[in-house]
Amino acid sequence: MWLDSNVITGTIPTELGLLTGLASVSITNSTLKGTIPSELGKLSGLRRLWLYDNQLTGSIPTTLNQLSKLEIVEL
Repeated sequence: MWLDSNVITGTIPTELGLLTGLASVSITNSTLKGTIPSELGKLSGLRRLWLYDNQLTGSIPTTLNQLSKLEIVEL
């Protein structure tokens, strides 16, 4: 799922963690605020995660440690 450079505002929905078949998530160059949801740790097939160039705050969720296939993370 690539949603780069769109006018996306608000927070990253926690429901994104229900899309367990995702291999890549890229939401960059937007105006997302808030924290990275811990529910992203449920994306067991996730290999790539890009969330840079947003206005995200807080810590990186420890649940991302569960993503054994994760190869690339750019925050």
